[in-house]
This record gives sequence, C-alpha cells and structure tokens, in this order.
Amino acid sequence: MTVVIDSFPSDGGNYFDDHAVVGVDVIRASTTAVTAVVAGRRCFPVTSVEAAFQMRQEFPDCLLVGEVGGLQPEGFDLNNSPARLALRSDRQRPVVLLSSSGTKLMVESGASAAAAYIACLRNYKAVAAHIAGRHDRIAILGAATRGEFREEDQLCCSWIAAELVRLGHQPENRQTLDLIERWGTSPVMACARGNSAAYLRRSRQLEDLNFILSHVNDVPMAFQMTDGEIVPVSVVTESAKKHTATIPSPVAA
Repeated sequence: MTVVIDSFPSDGGNYFDDHAVVGVDVIRASTTAVTAVVAGRRCFPVTSVEAAFQMRQEFPDCLLVGEVGGLQPEGFDLNNSPARLALRSDRQRPVVLLSSSGTKLMVESGASAAAAYIACLRNYKAVAAHIAGRHDRIAILGAATRGEFREEDQLCCSWIAAELVRLGHQPENRQTLDLIERWGTSPVMACARGNSAAYLRRSRQLEDLNFILSHVNDVPMAFQMTDGEIVPVSVVTESAKKHTATIPSPVAA
C-alpha cells in the first residue's frame, strides 16, 4: 500500500486512473465544503459560474458560494468563506460551491477517480483513518493556485500522508517522503506564512484565516464525492481528539 503527494494539475501524471484521490484546498474550498456538510447542508462543487446558476435551476433555494480569482461573482450569495457560512442559520439550504482551483479538483476527481475524498485541516485525521488500508494506492492532491502548490496544502497533505504511513502505507516517491519530513510535524501556524494567508490579510478576510487556524481535527468525519455531491461516508471516533498543536491566537492584520 502506497501514498503519494502532488499538486493538481500536475506534470507528474494522471493519478485518477489507478489511485484513490484525496482533494485538499485548505484556503478555502475544502474547508468551506467540509463546514457546509458537517452542518447538515448538501454541497455541490462546480467548475464555473455558469454551472452554478444551472444548479440553481435544480435547487432554487440553494446558496451560491464561491469566488473566481478571489472575487465573489455577481449574483452569488456568499464568498468562498467557511467562517461566514458557519454563522448562517439557514442550514436547510444546499450549497453550490465554486472556487478558482479547489472545486475543479473535486469535480474532476469525483468524475474520474475510483474514489474521491475531500479533506482539510478540520478532518485530516478522520479521512486518513477511513482510507487507510481501504485502497492500495492513494494520491493526496493539493489544489494548485496560480500554478503554486501552496504551503497550507502541502502541510495538510503531509499531515494526512504521515497518518497513512503510521497506519501502514509507504511513500510512493522521494517527493512524498521529503514533504512528509518537511511538513509532517509542522505547527498549524505554518499556514499563516504563505501567499494564500497573505491574500486573506490584504483583502481583509482575516475571519477566514482565523477560522481555518482554529478549527483543526475537530470534525471526526470523512467525506466523499458521490454523483457530483460531497457526502459523509464515515464517522471516525478515534479522530475526535484534538490535534496536539496549540490552537493559535487570532491573527492580526
């Protein structure tokens, strides 16, 4: 049993043919998706504004949530904001989710891979516990933003991979081993130093950065792409314990 870490899209080949795929976009699509589903919402990732409005025809009461190039599209109800979504009380309304890179990974892996899972810092241990030993080959893919495999996604992918190695999987290549060695024991505050975090600061969206940094391993559930929807597939009670890292204080502007 093996595990490989890479970014999507990748020059390293198409993993969809022979790997179960875990899609990661910590800032912010996979965090928003997990936050939606754990609250009891249905969640449908899409790859374009047009596809989002088509989904609204099927689900007239849905929330259109997302961004294109960091900006909330006209006619959408909410930016790609896990913090603001978590505060809403209308949990009966499905979420149609769009992001510049993360939802493309979700949709394409869901359509092509034998199994496609969604992970973020909130459920990294739960997804590892669910998939360990269930699939012979696992690819953990971070959603590249403007061609960059961002620090927060490297960290989350490495945390998941380190759990899988602990549970019996072997790194598939040197890159995966190097990433685990670099990030596997890094503190969550490493997420606050990259370009994605810098963008949230510049755009005055610190509530999302603070939400992400303060919600670590608090969701003991795994989620899978099934027929275009993100659905819970298991509750992993072992993962209910908090991550050993200290939850950081709010990040200042």
